[in-house]
Amino acid sequence: MYKVFIDGNQGTTGLRIAQRLAGRKELMLLALSEKDRKNLPSRVAMAKEADITFLCLPDEASRELVAALSDGEGRIIDASTAHRTNDSFVYGFAELPEKQEQIAGSNRVAVPGCHASGTVALIKPLVEAELLHSDAMLCITSMTGYSGGGKPMIADYESEERDINLYAPRPYAVTQKHKHLPEIMHMCGLKTAPVFQPIVMDAYSGMLVSLPIHQGMLSEYAGIAAVSKVYEDFFQNQPLVKVLQANAETSIDSIKMMGKDAMEIFVTGNDERMIVYARFDNLGKGASGAAIECMNLMLGLDKSTGLEI
Repeated sequence: MYKVFIDGNQGTTGLRIAQRLAGRKELMLLALSEKDRKNLPSRVAMAKEADITFLCLPDEASRELVAALSDGEGRIIDASTAHRTNDSFVYGFAELPEKQEQIAGSNRVAVPGCHASGTVALIKPLVEAELLHSDAMLCITSMTGYSGGGKPMIADYESEERDINLYAPRPYAVTQKHKHLPEIMHMCGLKTAPVFQPIVMDAYSGMLVSLPIHQGMLSEYAGIAAVSKVYEDFFQNQPLVKVLQANAETSIDSIKMMGKDAMEIFVTGNDERMIVYARFDNLGKGASGAAIECMNLMLGLDKSTGLEI
C-alpha cells in the first residue's frame, strides 16, 4: 500500500485530489492534526514518510517545504506556480514528448497551471511541427470556472447577495502579467509572449482555451485538415487528451468537460481562418486530475487509474 500526503488538503485542488483518491484501496492517505497542519517540521516529517506528497499550497509555502528536504528525500508533486520553470522539476504534462518517462522517474514534478495546460496543448504541437515560429504573434483567450480563484472567489460567486456583474463573463489580468505566462513561454519555446486574456465564467468549473490562427501566421500553407492532423499525430494514443474531428460542433459548449480529468482538442473554421480549442476542467486536467496522473506514473501504475475520463 502506498502512503500519500496532501499538504494543503483544505483548498479546491487538495479537496478534489482527496475525493479522487478516497476510494482507492492501494493508497493510504496520511493527514496531520489541525494544530500541526502549518507546522513546517511536522509537514517535512510527513513528506519524508509518504511515498508521494502533493503540495496544494501558496507558492512560498511550497518553496519552504521543498527547501527543507534534501534532493533525495520525498517524492513531491507541486500544484503551485513555484517550480514550473525550475529545471530541477519535471513539468507534469504527461502527454508532451518524453514527459511521461521523465515524470515516472522523477521525485520532483510541477503540475501545469490550468490556463497553461490548455495553452501549451494548443501551441506546442504547432511549434514542434514547425508550423509556428517561436516569435509568432499569438493571441490566447482562456475561459475558466470561478473555482480557479479559490475559496474567496467561490464565496463571491455563490453568495446570495452577489454583485450583478458576476453573472456575466469577466476578463481579468488585463495588464498582461498573468502568472502562467512564464511557463507557457518556457514549455513552448516562445521568444514573444502571446497576448493572453483569461476570463472568469459564471460556472463552478470548466475551461475553454482558444487560439485563433490566420493562414498568414503559419510558416507554410496548412489547411484545416492538415492543422487538425498535427494534433491527431501529436496526441496519438493518449487517453487523457482526445482530438475531435474538425468542425464537429456548430456551437461550443464551454463547460462540457466539467467533472472530468481529460482534455478535448478540436479545430474550427476554414482553410484560411481557424480557431483551435482545448476544453477541459480547470480542476481536472488543469489541476487535480493532472496531479493524480503524475502520481500514477511515479508509482508505476496506469496513468488513468482513478480518473474520470
